[in-house]
Amino acid sequence: MSLKLENISYTYSPGTPYEKKALQGVSLEIEKGEFVAVTGHTGSGKSTLMQCLNGLLKPSSGKASLDGQDLSEKGAAAKKARGRIGMLFQYPEHQLFAETIYEDIAFGPKNLGLDGSEIQRRVEDAMKFVGLDFEIYATRSPFSLSGGQMRKVAMAGVVAMEPDYLILDEPSAGLDPGSKKQVFSEIMSLNRKQKTAIIMVTHSMEDAAEYAGRMLVLKEGSIILDAKPHELFTREKKTLLAAGLDVPEIYKLKELLTQKGLKLSDAVRDEKSLVEAIKSRKGIR
Repeated sequence: MSLKLENISYTYSPGTPYEKKALQGVSLEIEKGEFVAVTGHTGSGKSTLMQCLNGLLKPSSGKASLDGQDLSEKGAAAKKARGRIGMLFQYPEHQLFAETIYEDIAFGPKNLGLDGSEIQRRVEDAMKFVGLDFEIYATRSPFSLSGGQMRKVAMAGVVAMEPDYLILDEPSAGLDPGSKKQVFSEIMSLNRKQKTAIIMVTHSMEDAAEYAGRMLVLKEGSIILDAKPHELFTREKKTLLAAGLDVPEIYKLKELLTQKGLKLSDAVRDEKSLVEAIKSRKGIR
């Protein structure tokens, strides 16, 4: 089972003075259960890539497919395939529109043609998943909630679709540290427990390093790097910097300590492991 792009290109306003090539010859395959971070400088093609991945945009050339089904085709099979790919835009609370939280979360499952009992189950399960009590919140307006709670409702709406793939555009944007931790806890639960593939657009190298198992770097509409985050932050650092990006602070500190004579294991990749390594060198417990 995989989501696949085959040599796709996309051009905005072709044949006009405003013509702009956003993607050029991109090929990519993402398996169910992966966690992929996608990054790149502003204008590198990230948003266009995401919209081609979930069928919102039809490539100017090439093919986007899920398990062999062309996402740009018409018909029931293509619609079903697109329904297996969820997407949360940046500031997903702006996606809310219904009078009640129940109606908002139920919108997607209703469009799948599910019966009332199955819709009810999915709404209840989705609200439980994001930590919203069904009895308390189901009949309330989503616009009466706090920003963090509204984001939970938006997340629940996608969870209720039970997607195999979930595309997230800067999921931590505008969140305080506590809310960010909670949102990522929900995302990781989807990825690990339900094997939902996560495709996360982010400018945060720290988030990519902490959560993703694979990282894509875009530049001028092409994928220039595709590897595990640790490999990019070490072996491909020069290419990363040339693309206008940076490495996480922990890697900078590790490099500085190494230059000062403190030899550190390759396994040191986060704050916790770095602190433990320094303690062991100094004999501190």
